[in-house]
Amino acid sequence: MRAAHEVERVRAAEAALMATLPEGTLMRRAAAGLANTCVRLLGRVYGARVVLLVGSGDNGGDTLYAGGLLARRGARVDALLLAPERAHSGGLAAARRAGVRVRDARDPARTELIDLLGRADLVLEGIVGIGGRGALRPPAPELLAHVRDAIVVAVDLPSGVDADTGRVEGAAVRADVTVTFGTYKPGLLVDPGAAHAGVRHLVDIGLDPHLPDPRLTVLQHADVARLLPAPSAESDKYSRGVLGVVAGSPRYPGAAVLVVGAAVRGGVGAVRCAGPTDVLGPVLAAWPETLATTSAPADAGRVQAWVVGPGLDTDPDGEARWTSVLHARVPVLVDADGLTLLARTKPGTWSAPVLLTPHAGEAVRLFAAAGIETTRERIEAERLEHARRLAALYDCVVLLKGTTTVIAAPDGRARINPTGTPWLATAGSGDVLSGLAGALLAAGLEALDAGSVAAYLHGLAARALPGPVTAPDLIRALPTVWADVTGT
Repeated sequence: MRAAHEVERVRAAEAALMATLPEGTLMRRAAAGLANTCVRLLGRVYGARVVLLVGSGDNGGDTLYAGGLLARRGARVDALLLAPERAHSGGLAAARRAGVRVRDARDPARTELIDLLGRADLVLEGIVGIGGRGALRPPAPELLAHVRDAIVVAVDLPSGVDADTGRVEGAAVRADVTVTFGTYKPGLLVDPGAAHAGVRHLVDIGLDPHLPDPRLTVLQHADVARLLPAPSAESDKYSRGVLGVVAGSPRYPGAAVLVVGAAVRGGVGAVRCAGPTDVLGPVLAAWPETLATTSAPADAGRVQAWVVGPGLDTDPDGEARWTSVLHARVPVLVDADGLTLLARTKPGTWSAPVLLTPHAGEAVRLFAAAGIETTRERIEAERLEHARRLAALYDCVVLLKGTTTVIAAPDGRARINPTGTPWLATAGSGDVLSGLAGALLAAGLEALDAGSVAAYLHGLAARALPGPVTAPDLIRALPTVWADVTGT
């Protein structure tokens, strides 16, 4: 499991570690790891052309020390100082001793600097550290515009990206590789910041013993394999979990077909679908193992969790079915039309765990129901913050869909899904995710785990398929990716 920590927690851990080490040790550790990564990227260091873009403070110091190490291995290294009067003195001295050529990046006659950037093999970007805020300031954007074929390596974080939120307010570095120190920063993992980070490489500098438990994590294969339900020799279809589905309507019967199909492939023993006959007909035709009933959800029979909302419609019949499920005493996943109905009310208390799965537009309506005005653009710019805020407002787990899927709990814990792909932006994809997450809820996973694991498998299924991807394709791919994760 990858862990990420906010700037305040990183700073505290660094201070605690530095108190136990000789002065300058931590920076040299970071610079050594940074230089080693650059060596691997360059392949041949001797004669390589490296340009350092150096800001003030420790981030610039890391960059200068690393540049010095590359110069000692035979690279031609030029350091362009964006704030010469505030450059890190120790790093600057070490760079000069190693033969690094130091230049003032603010020199109005920039022809030579532009030429250096255009011919560079690697640009090491250390303009602003993790404490930076806002967009890049001149002349940084103008200089970066002249980088041609070089590998751009960001030091700790691409400058212009907010370390805690991933927010990008204007001009920002787009790195090919980001070398980050001690722990991942949230802004490296969540869009739009993640899109600027390129390949992320973590350098261990000894922070782990001083870092608190992370509030933000990213699941990996081993974590998902550990969480996925597996039948035992004593299992039957009921002990493996039964998912109830209230989805689809005469206008949208396909939504129920997709939810049920994903649930059948999602690890439960059985799926009950409660709805009108013109919904149940298509469901049974596609998935004859479904336990179908026209009864109200409260009378449908025992289930361990419900999915309510996809294709439900918001007419009086849909609202009655939604209300019946929402007050069940088992976990409930609410999606699509269920979220629209929820936004007509105010946040309340739930009798059991609830998982909401909105996209940004639905999240806007949920915030409005709680008396908070926001916009889709704001949510997409600060996905992590909004997911956490919505989870706290509604006292439930929120799976915020989008370019980066964020799963947040009311206590502030959150997870980032690493497997998403743009091919998932297709009709019915969300219904498949709901069915899969609901199945995992019914199988006994907690809401945060169910949402995280479902998003992970959902993304893997899309990646396993040649595009364009359709929702039925995703369902068919689930057994393959499930087996890949578990090794079975």
